[in-house]
Amino acid sequence: MCGIAGAMAKTPGEGFAPPLEALMEALAHRGPDGRGSFKDHAVGLAHVRLSIIDLAGGAQPIRSPRGNLIIANGEIYNYPDIRAALGEAAFTTHSDSEGALALYEKHGEDFVTRLRGMYAFALYDVAQELLILHRDPFGIKPLYIAETAEHFLFASEAQSFFRAGLTAPEVRAEGAYELLQLKFTAGRKTVFAGVERVLPGETLFVKRGEIVKRTRINPWIAGAASAEGVADGLARLDAELIESVKAHTLSDVPYGVFLSGGVDSCSVIAAMMRLKITDFPCYTVRFPNSSLYDETDTARAAARAAGARHVEVEITESDFWATMPHVAAHMDDPAMDPVMIPSAILARRAAEDVKVVLCGNGGDEVFAGYRRYERAALPSFLRKKALRAKGQFDGSGLLIGAGDGWRAAFAASEAEAAANAQTLLQKLQATDCADFLPHYLLSTLDRSLMAYGVEGRTPLLDMKLSPFGFNLPDALKLKSLKGKWLLRKWLDGALPAARPFAKKRGFSVPTEEWIAKRAPSLASFVCDQPGVREHFRIDAVRALFTDNAHPQAHLRWPTLFFALWHEGVVRGRRGVTLPA
Repeated sequence: MCGIAGAMAKTPGEGFAPPLEALMEALAHRGPDGRGSFKDHAVGLAHVRLSIIDLAGGAQPIRSPRGNLIIANGEIYNYPDIRAALGEAAFTTHSDSEGALALYEKHGEDFVTRLRGMYAFALYDVAQELLILHRDPFGIKPLYIAETAEHFLFASEAQSFFRAGLTAPEVRAEGAYELLQLKFTAGRKTVFAGVERVLPGETLFVKRGEIVKRTRINPWIAGAASAEGVADGLARLDAELIESVKAHTLSDVPYGVFLSGGVDSCSVIAAMMRLKITDFPCYTVRFPNSSLYDETDTARAAARAAGARHVEVEITESDFWATMPHVAAHMDDPAMDPVMIPSAILARRAAEDVKVVLCGNGGDEVFAGYRRYERAALPSFLRKKALRAKGQFDGSGLLIGAGDGWRAAFAASEAEAAANAQTLLQKLQATDCADFLPHYLLSTLDRSLMAYGVEGRTPLLDMKLSPFGFNLPDALKLKSLKGKWLLRKWLDGALPAARPFAKKRGFSVPTEEWIAKRAPSLASFVCDQPGVREHFRIDAVRALFTDNAHPQAHLRWPTLFFALWHEGVVRGRRGVTLPA
């Protein structure tokens, strides 16, 4: 896990002077172990490093024997196979990132189809003056682009452009409404004018600061059923899951697991147990004195059965309030997932022991675990009502104006994602995988962990395992209105202590409960915040925070988060202290 950034001149020349030091400083939290850069008359590359593999020799940029360069964020898990196939002469280091560079020199533009991992990288072909940007097919690692009159820019985080003084954080009005209604922004456009995402699986080819070609890999292609019956499904799942977890535990530094007690994270530790990996730390959150359902007992029992060390991290109200402004300021591509706060606190604790944690993210999308997927089993006359899209602020009277333009764009994005799905259930999965997974869940995971220099790995999102899960017959995903059925069945045999068929409520945070206690004292901060004043009806917001019995109390969290995000990212005022 690292941070990358750079610039390409639109008019190459000796006067080209990209602000590489400023970009590296803006990304310093992503790479505390080292920095490196390269500049010629056409391109500048900047890299900050969190050392995971090849600790001594993996400094970047990496230059091939032919003189081409790469900077990368993330991990390429099949790099040992790449080295074996191409021969040692093609390599100058033992870094996993060099595998992508060697593949490009061997196979040309389609080299990205041979990669397995989570990554975003910039590759520079010196002879052709060609810049190639690529992001992994699931969107686990982020990558953004922007332009100025002189430069084409890229970076792991959008706020790098702002903090380096290259572009201004101008919020699109429609983007603000989309964020507030969806809890994230979808597709290529971010909430900021002029800043775009490189989409999951996308490759950009750039010459003289202009994108000349785009290609894309999509792992969510509906195909033939990946299993025939329960026995065949279990056997194939066992092989694919064990192999994926084995690849994801490749590391030269210690690693642990974020363990919620749910099916997905317990499946990860069950696979590790099968691989004879023991005595690793598992980090679990507890919210003492909260009314939330607590699965700590299940997590503790599962960790013990798997031979792991269980580390319980209690999160109090004071921890929540102290951490929230810091994490919100790191959410430059914002997603309103309150899980960011316990994830960040867990990362801060885990960083005392490890640099890498394995997480269960992606299991609900790949194996169909969400409660909303149960609608796929509803009679057809009920489905339309069940599937109707709705923004979280609809009918609240809190927002200024309608801001409805995002709805058509989001509907079009969902329709495209579901175009080749074969069943209603698979359509629901495909639409979540296109936007909700990368731009809400994975974006939150990346920012909350990287705020404390920890790499998060997601074994359930893998180019072999995920297509297998996505293409399982519906009957092996959803049975008796219980999602992730095949994964639960496998876990029941592999790690019974995880209790996979017991009622699970999903990981949640007592945000509404805790914000309610401070709501009146927060009213002035929220109502005076410039971003809130631009997009909200202030009298309605004041009532939301001062009326203890307000019927829309659940909207306090997204309103407060928007204020903190706008203050920390748009206005650049970090270190906000909220009133008690």
